[in-house]
Amino acid sequence: MAVPIFRPNYPFTPDHQPRLLSTPDRTAALSEYDGRGVVIAFIDSGFYPHPDIEDRILVHVDASTNRVLEQPDGFETSDLSWHGQMTSVIASGDGRTSSGAYRGIASGAELVLVKVSTPRGHIKEADILRGLMWVIDTHRRFNVRVVNISVGGDVVSADPNHPLHRAIRKLTRAGVTVVVAAGNRGAEFILPPASAPDAITVGGIDDHNTIDSSRWTLYHHNYGRSYDGSRKPDLLAPAVWVASPIMPGSTVEREARWLAPLLLDPAEPHLVELLKRGYSELGLTRQDTTQRTEHLYTLLQQRLHAHKIIDPHHQHVDGTSVAAPIVTSVVAQMIQANPRLTPRQIRDMLTATARLLPHAPEQQGAGVLNAASAVRTAAALKS
Repeated sequence: MAVPIFRPNYPFTPDHQPRLLSTPDRTAALSEYDGRGVVIAFIDSGFYPHPDIEDRILVHVDASTNRVLEQPDGFETSDLSWHGQMTSVIASGDGRTSSGAYRGIASGAELVLVKVSTPRGHIKEADILRGLMWVIDTHRRFNVRVVNISVGGDVVSADPNHPLHRAIRKLTRAGVTVVVAAGNRGAEFILPPASAPDAITVGGIDDHNTIDSSRWTLYHHNYGRSYDGSRKPDLLAPAVWVASPIMPGSTVEREARWLAPLLLDPAEPHLVELLKRGYSELGLTRQDTTQRTEHLYTLLQQRLHAHKIIDPHHQHVDGTSVAAPIVTSVVAQMIQANPRLTPRQIRDMLTATARLLPHAPEQQGAGVLNAASAVRTAAALKS
C-alpha cells in the first residue's frame, strides 16, 4: 500500500505547498511598529510563560480568589492556562519558536497577566470583576495602556451600573483602552463585559486563510446592542485559522512531536522510523509499527486534524477570544505610534478605517479591522 500524503486541515490552494498565514500577513499590519513601550494587561482563565513572551512578562497575578497575589511565577500547565497562553502569544509573541513565522503584531509589548479562573476552574462575572479591579488599582504602577478580555459573563444586562460596565467605564476614563471578545454563539445578545459601551467589542471573520477579501465571510459571533443603544460588536478581526502555541508538556505536544513531521515528509522510511520511536506516545502498539494499513494512515490523519496541527509547536485556533487579541495588538501599535491617544480616539480610528464586509448584516459593526490604516491614522495625528 502506498504511503498517503498527509495534509493539514486548514484551507490552502491545492497547487501550492500548505501554508498558514501569520497574523501580520492576514491583517496586513505595519512591520515598523511592534508595540514596544506599551504594556498590555490580559484578563483570562490562566497563563503559561511561553518562550515567545516570557522575557516581557512584568507580573503574573493570581486573582482566582479574593486574596489577589502578584507572583513572579505560579503558572500551571492546564487547559485553563492554555487559553491565556493563546491570547497573550497571539497578540505579543516574538515568534522565536517558529523562526519568526508566527510572530504577534505587538511582539515588543510588555505584559501583565491576570488569572481569574477560580480554584474549581470556573469564571463568573465576579471573577472577571476581581481582575478588572486589580487593574484599576495598579494600572498606573505598571503603566498599563490596553486591557484584553477574552472571557465572558453570565447574564445579559442593560444596567449602566452593572459592576463590569462601571469598571470598564472607569478604566476608559483613566486612559486605558479595553478590548473584549464578543462571544461565539452567533446569538443576538451580548454579555458583560462585551456589552459595555466603553469597551471595544470584537467579533470575527473567517478569512479562509487568504488575503483575498472577496472570499471572507462572517464568523458566528454574538451581536446586539449596549444599554446606550450602540451596536456591538464594534468591529471584526480574523477568528479562524489563527496560529497559536501548543501547551508545553501537554498530550497534544507529545503527539505533535511525532505527527507534525508527517506534513513535511510522509515517505515510507521516515514513517517507519517515526512509528518505531513514537508509537507509545501516539497510543499505538508496537505491532502497529510493522503492520501499516489504511486504518493506521486514517488514524494518523485524524489525529493531525483533531489537534489542528501546523508544526511540532503550533496549532490553529478559532473564536472571538482569538480576534480580540489581534485588535489589542494593533491598539498597542497605535499607542506606540502616538502615545497621547485616548481610548475614544483609538476606537474612532479603528471604526473609521474598518472595511465593511459585503453582504453582511448589522452583526459586523464598523466592519473588518484595517490594521495599517488605523496605525497610520494614529501616527498622522501626532504630527
